Amino acid sequence: MPPLQKPIKTSNRLQLRKLLRYFVQGLIILAPIAITVWAVVAAFNFVDGLLPNLIHNLFPSLLDVDDRGNPKKIPGLGFVIMIALIVLVGWVSSNFLMGSVINIFDHWLERTPVIKFIYSSTKDFFEAFAGDKKKFNKAVLANVFSTDVWIVGFLTDEEMGKFEMGSDKVAVYVPQAYNFAGQLYILPREKVRKIDAITSGEAMKYAVTGGVVDLEEERKKPELSSDKD
Repeated sequence: MPPLQKPIKTSNRLQLRKLLRYFVQGLIILAPIAITVWAVVAAFNFVDGLLPNLIHNLFPSLLDVDDRGNPKKIPGLGFVIMIALIVLVGWVSSNFLMGSVINIFDHWLERTPVIKFIYSSTKDFFEAFAGDKKKFNKAVLANVFSTDVWIVGFLTDEEMGKFEMGSDKVAVYVPQAYNFAGQLYILPREKVRKIDAITSGEAMKYAVTGGVVDLEEERKKPELSSDKD
C-alpha cells in the first residue's frame, strides 16, 4: 500500500491543476461579461433613481408619488437618458476644444497601471468595429486547412514585419459561431480571397451564426442605412 501513495498523490495534484485551470478559464470568460452587465445595470439604476427626485424637485406636479411620498419612476427613462448621454459625449468629442480635453483624459487612462489594460483593450475592441480604426470591414474567405476548405474571416493586418514575416503574409480574424471569441490566422496572401458580394456586417452575422442566417431575408428587413462597408 505505501508504494501506491505517491502515484495517488500525483494523480490528485493533476486533477486539482486541471480543475484550477478550468476555474481560471471560466473566470476569464465570465468576469468581463459580469462586469459589463453590472456596470450597465448599475448605470441604469443610478439614472432611474436620480431622475425622478430631480424632476419632482424641479416640477412637483409632473410626477405622481407613491404611498410614502416618493416620486414614481418612469419606466425606460434611464435607458433613454443613457443613450442620449452617449450620443452627447460623441457629439462633444467632435468639437475641437472638448475633443482636446477628452484626449487628455484618454491619454491619462492609457498611462494608468492596471486601468490602461482594461481601458485600452475595450477602446480598441469598439474602435475595431465602429471607430476610426475599423478592423472588421474587410471580409475575406481564408483557405486554412486544405485547398477545398474556406473559412469566412476578416483581414485585420497586412503588415507582418513585426513577426519577422514577409509581405506575402496577412492576418485574418475568424469569429466563432455564437461566441465572443475567434481565431487569428496568419496566411499566405494568395490563400485569402476578398468577399465583394456581401457586406462586412453580413459576413460577420453569417460567421457568428454558423451560416444559418438567411442573408436574402435579412436584406429584405427595413434598415436605417443600407450602405455597404
